[in-house]
Amino acid sequence: MKGRSKFGWLELAIGVILIVLGVLTLAWPDVALSSMVFAYGIAAVIMGVADILLYIRVERYTGFGQILALIAGILSVMSGVMLAVFPGAGIMVLTVLFPVWFIAHCISRLMHLGHIRFTAGNGIYYFTLIVNIIGLILGCILLFSPLLTLTAIYYYAGIYLILLGIDSIVLAASRIGTRS
Repeated sequence: MKGRSKFGWLELAIGVILIVLGVLTLAWPDVALSSMVFAYGIAAVIMGVADILLYIRVERYTGFGQILALIAGILSVMSGVMLAVFPGAGIMVLTVLFPVWFIAHCISRLMHLGHIRFTAGNGIYYFTLIVNIIGLILGCILLFSPLLTLTAIYYYAGIYLILLGIDSIVLAASRIGTRS
């Protein structure tokens, strides 16, 4: 495995975890939200670490996108720890925190589209662009409709987590064979 991108393997693991969480969310929407908050917390921590690692990897470039990746990573880690440690409080805060997490993660990915296009090609670039624009729209809808967030979070979250997982796996596939 010498010379292979470790970041690609991390993206692959994140993608698989997100897809599994998305499928579980859609398969059992009647399961109490509190039982899934811990899993979402762990996913947020892992995604936050990945965003921070992305920042470290591209810190030599200047611009708003790299700083936003660091901020999104820190917010994801903080959100994930809060959800995992305080699941009861997480349910109440989730109506605001979950949409903010969606928005921050999507903006972070959109700010790195140039790098994605350069390393992964146009197909993955457009797929990532579309998925993250959908995520921004969904995040804004959920942010301004807390009641909708509580009633439909299972379906929104499940579908979007699957899309994020596919996006991560596609990005991982483009990076695993590349040299660091």
